[in-house]
Amino acid sequence: MAGLKAGAPVPLGLTVHGQSRVLEVSFSDGASFSIPFELMRVYSPSAEVQGHGPGQETLQTGKRDVVLDALDPVGNYAVQPRFSDGHDTGIFSWDYLYFLGSQQTSLWEDYEKRLQLAGLTRDTLMLAPAGHGCSSH
Repeated sequence: MAGLKAGAPVPLGLTVHGQSRVLEVSFSDGASFSIPFELMRVYSPSAEVQGHGPGQETLQTGKRDVVLDALDPVGNYAVQPRFSDGHDTGIFSWDYLYFLGSQQTSLWEDYEKRLQLAGLTRDTLMLAPAGHGCSSH
């Protein structure tokens, strides 16, 4: 996730809707998406969620009511959200926001399947084991 692909659409506007818990993003190619905070949180590009390679992902649960406390700019290529559950290490490039918005249906389906396989629900609260986290970031 290294910023922008050449010629990729860039956001023209970002609006945080706290009550409905969605980030509305309109892009230069005319596309517009309402991305739920929960989707952003469970698919955060951070190492804490994605791991450092394939198969190291950590299934996120209990994020249905997560709120976006802040949305900080990162250069001219991304934003870094701070979520109400304390998660603040994911940097969302414009490309990644476009991916989340354009692929939300399949991402939700994949998330639901992974939850079902694990015998969990979106509302299951998971506690991190002692010492859990990514010490290299």
